[in-house]
Amino acid sequence: MLDARFLRATGALVIALSMSAALAQSPAGPKPAASWGSGPNRFSLATGSPGELGLLEQLATAFAKANDATVVWYKAGSGQAMKLLQDRKVDMVLAHAPPAERKAVADGWATGRRLIGSNEFWIVGPPEDPAKIAAAADAADALRRIQSSGAKFVSRGDNSGTHQKEMEIWRAAGVTPGGPGYIVTKDFMTASMRRANDERGYFLTDSSTFIAEKRSMPNLKLLFRGGEILANPYHTLYLAAPTPGTPVARKFGEFLLSPEAQALMREFGKAQYGEAMYNDAAVTAKQIKD
Repeated sequence: MLDARFLRATGALVIALSMSAALAQSPAGPKPAASWGSGPNRFSLATGSPGELGLLEQLATAFAKANDATVVWYKAGSGQAMKLLQDRKVDMVLAHAPPAERKAVADGWATGRRLIGSNEFWIVGPPEDPAKIAAAADAADALRRIQSSGAKFVSRGDNSGTHQKEMEIWRAAGVTPGGPGYIVTKDFMTASMRRANDERGYFLTDSSTFIAEKRSMPNLKLLFRGGEILANPYHTLYLAAPTPGTPVARKFGEFLLSPEAQALMREFGKAQYGEAMYNDAAVTAKQIKD
């Protein structure tokens, strides 16, 4: 028979280990996904796909070298990124959620919203296109066709800029998405796209990610694109009440609009994928009214 003291000690150890695990998993703060440079002029920013796809690394490396800086990246969709900014956990964001960005500025806690460039949103899906969205009149019609056909549609469902855009299009379509074919991942762009590929479903993606991943997604084809609603502009945002890293972050924001950075953005992806993955600010400004 086990000694009572041993049982009590074992129980206490199990509780302590459980508490430690819970603390390790608690939202005490996000961990950086990467950093570039090693200089004393340090700041942090949050964004999603530009970091995942490598554009941010090129831009941050060039900036860090020229400014004796360290750039720390937190991987987050626009909704989460803006929450990190509001909670003063990062010094700036590169967001692609214009309505939320405008509201943050109007509410007074964010400032410095400037257009730096863009890509597009595309609707991809099975090559056989069971919902016939390739013949859709616009993006709203495409989503109506998907819902009415009962075809699968994969949603990020994470309040990212992509998810916010998806919900905007559903509203324009006059449709509330749902049913067994509506699959919510709560995950990032590439992982969600892979789910659509595996499920042979439709997916709203940013064009840059699809360009980078399409070779590994044989069950997905670009089926619908075009229209202002599918433009995907990126903007800078900072806190109205500055953080210690804000001055360097603002300097990085200015760098993003420099000829060097804009050229990097225009050329990014061409060598590897044979086509550009982003538009610069000048081209974007002609495409959107925002």
